Amino acid sequence: MSEAGVNAAAPLVYLLDIEGTVAPLSLTSEVLFPYARAHFEDFLRTSVGEFEDFVKRSATVIERTGLGPAEMGEGSVMMDLALLRLENENERDAGAPRILPPESAKPGVVSMSPAKGIPRILEYIYWLMDRDRKSTALKSMQGKIWKRGFECGELKGTLFDDVPAAFTRWGEQGQVAIYSSGSAEAQELLFRYSIFGDLTPRIDGYFDTRTGPKGEADSYAAIASAMDVAPAEVLFISDAVRELDAAREAGCQTRLAVRPGNPVVADPHGHIAIESFDPL
Repeated sequence: MSEAGVNAAAPLVYLLDIEGTVAPLSLTSEVLFPYARAHFEDFLRTSVGEFEDFVKRSATVIERTGLGPAEMGEGSVMMDLALLRLENENERDAGAPRILPPESAKPGVVSMSPAKGIPRILEYIYWLMDRDRKSTALKSMQGKIWKRGFECGELKGTLFDDVPAAFTRWGEQGQVAIYSSGSAEAQELLFRYSIFGDLTPRIDGYFDTRTGPKGEADSYAAIASAMDVAPAEVLFISDAVRELDAAREAGCQTRLAVRPGNPVVADPHGHIAIESFDPL
């Protein structure tokens, strides 16, 4: 089975996954996730002012009140907590921890102080992390924690050796963009504080779960539109066959990243495998 786009012209957009593609899988599983988990409680407690505001408003859901980014603060911890609350209310897994106690579901009733509420939120956060859920609220808060770690020098973006030269080479003929389940803000931190220095000037766009799930073709079509190119002019590189299938369905070119530490892919579904960016 041959991959569509093998004989296509050079891409105008090189769209890249992060884990297992530009960075080792171990960066996330062994460094970033444990760091976030270890600092989550302190992060919430130092944001107690916003948390108290969240508690005051938590009896009325955002969808009913019309509260949005402008009222709650775009990118704020308040907004993250509100979105997390909505995700928790809509959680279909009966075994998931619940952020608000049952009596708080009654109109006008809020019986959760920061002292009681933070442990409830942490329990749900850890539950999501243990299941590697692609929660937008979780990813946003993780990004804020990582920001502190990168800025104080406790974290560094470990990338594969061929990444800087590839970014430079691709930028001469087109654009470079990133698509990861981690928040766009967290993605930018990884490249700003990389082991090779600041690579953000070589990146033209960042996309996360707010664009759509990585396993759906519509997400790749939306990215192509945002980058002002046709899907056929996008080359998506990832270590996940399911994601590559979705990108190909959207009309994108694809490559399967085979990097040290990645699991063996038994069936690549016709996607051409590469072990390095050097040939591209």
